[in-house]
Amino acid sequence: MRFLCIYRPETPESDAPPTTEEMATMGKLIGDMAKAGVLLGAEGCLSSAFGSRVSVQAGEYSVTDGPFQETKELVAGFCLLQVKSKAEAIEWAKRFLAVVKTGTSEVRQLHDTPAA
Repeated sequence: MRFLCIYRPETPESDAPPTTEEMATMGKLIGDMAKAGVLLGAEGCLSSAFGSRVSVQAGEYSVTDGPFQETKELVAGFCLLQVKSKAEAIEWAKRFLAVVKTGTSEVRQLHDTPAA
């Protein structure tokens, strides 16, 4: 089963890069995920100031450039996992949140891709 864990911070965005200590702590968690064979991919996002939102309504497209002010709508990063159950994905999400200390991780199961 594949799960996408989407991280939403509860604090305002910052353009400051992570500290050396934060990178080391996150690096250990990512290493643990890789050793466990569950990590398919993980990335952090730059601040929303570098992003855009593309919308369509009745065939008309609109593009809104960041930054975006609503913290609850921001995505700061993601992790793609291959695990045996939703419960296992949730446990990995909890370990991630223990590293970042604040925020929300939405855990979403992905559709299985048919074999070619």
